[in-house]
Amino acid sequence: MVDRRAGAVWSLFGLIAVVSSVLVLHRPAAERLSDLHIYYGAAQTVHAGQPLYGYVASNGGPFTYPPFAVLLLWPVTAFPEPVVQLAWLILTCATVALMAAVVTRGIAATRDNRQLVVAAVGCAVMVSAPAQSNLRFGQVSIFIVLLALVDGVGLTPARYRGALVGVAAAIKLTPLLFVVFFLLARRYRDAGRAAVAFAGCAVLGGVALPADSWTYWSGTMLDTSRIGDLASLGNQSVHAMLLRVGIAPGALPLLWAVLIAISCGTALLRARHLQLDGQPVRAAVLVGCATVAASPVSWTHHQVWTVLAAMLLIATDGTVHRVAGAVLLVVMTVSLGVLLSDVSTVPGLQFLFENARALGVVATCLAGCGAAAVAATVSGRTIAAGRTIAAGRAIAAARIAATGRATRTRLGLRAVAAVAATLVSFAVLPLPAGADPTFKAYTLADAGNPRYFFYCRTPVGCADLATGAAVQFGTAREKTKVRVNGVADNTVRRLEYQSAPGGAPRVIPIVEIFPGQRAFSFRSASMAHGRLVAYGDDGVVLATFTDELPAGR
Repeated sequence: MVDRRAGAVWSLFGLIAVVSSVLVLHRPAAERLSDLHIYYGAAQTVHAGQPLYGYVASNGGPFTYPPFAVLLLWPVTAFPEPVVQLAWLILTCATVALMAAVVTRGIAATRDNRQLVVAAVGCAVMVSAPAQSNLRFGQVSIFIVLLALVDGVGLTPARYRGALVGVAAAIKLTPLLFVVFFLLARRYRDAGRAAVAFAGCAVLGGVALPADSWTYWSGTMLDTSRIGDLASLGNQSVHAMLLRVGIAPGALPLLWAVLIAISCGTALLRARHLQLDGQPVRAAVLVGCATVAASPVSWTHHQVWTVLAAMLLIATDGTVHRVAGAVLLVVMTVSLGVLLSDVSTVPGLQFLFENARALGVVATCLAGCGAAAVAATVSGRTIAAGRTIAAGRAIAAARIAATGRATRTRLGLRAVAAVAATLVSFAVLPLPAGADPTFKAYTLADAGNPRYFFYCRTPVGCADLATGAAVQFGTAREKTKVRVNGVADNTVRRLEYQSAPGGAPRVIPIVEIFPGQRAFSFRSASMAHGRLVAYGDDGVVLATFTDELPAGR
């Protein structure tokens, strides 16, 4: 019966993997496995003897990894790109299954149901947004997670343990945080091997590609403009969240450093205790979550660690842990802004939803991913203890455990109360003026898009609307945003918009969409507290719109 259940769940895993892969392969060629396309082109560029960091793929993406990474990718150029794409998808799905098997080592499971648990974890990870993002983009991130996870848990042969972390860090720098963890957990030899492997891979890249290595380590490594818009919602790092909050550029580095020191420092200390308590899987996953929080760039495909933490929380004793794990898994699987579209534009909630994954990984770093013993493990240890120690000591141990559980329950309830209070405050407070991640003002280059410029579509229609008032506009509500498009007459010199009281206003460009006809267009998370002001010559206020914004004018 158990074998059949496990087989059924593994069949479901296979179905999810196949359907996901087929959907990826059916995407338009320009959007299919776009990151893998960059890797493939970069490897071809190096093979042709051209500068690695001068390469730009047909989809506009440059190569952003260290030179050693392209050496690993070099062999793929021996095969046609479609063959590489198919193989990459298969390897990605297999990696998810392997990660599930490793993580299940940290979950109390009997010999009879272990395969069932592994399959269930694999299915949950496979449907999550990070795994789907790895499949969609053909990302290398999931392989880096597997390398660091296997080494962090200690599954590598003892004489090589730590080397995989070094190799992973040579491809993407963030796994270097595991070296700090190894030192804190008294795994000094592992830390040494990781450092040596990292340095060796960097040297290998330098010998094979000296000019490219110099370019990368002397400047390209710090050039964030090559990575993309760091304030984009897809970047769910602490640094990106602060950018979206609108923190002043001068204060941002210090505030970011303090928050990272607190969250990642706490995670590393908790991971040390977990390691010393014989829970290496939870320790490694927690360190992985710290790498996601610490990195200035944490795209969706980097966040596999958070999904693994959710699975460990769900498998931990205690209702608070399990509910927290379930919530975290939902956050990492669906977009809350779309799922809760009816309330997603409520001031404050929009910001909470759009940054839920960043907040989730920080909460995991601070609270841990299930430091309490798993229920089945506790029971097993109690039975073993009863066979080897006196009855009196067993009773005393049980009382201590009960006291500990009661304490954890009280702390959990306090945490739930704190989270509830935070949610309520988000619900009732207006969205900070600089914390509107959905805001965007459109320019003349966007004028051909009818979603952005919908208020008037002909020169005559726009001319008729522009008479009789300095500004006229209409609004269009979508699931997670509201669009505003309108016309302004010649007396309007400047338009400014504020999403909430306080903070610097946003300047809205006025563009000439037809000869002599001036229009504007922008979008925002919510117009509930918005304020649009039109200024004339010498800063004279011509018109102010507040109540009119939600319904249009």
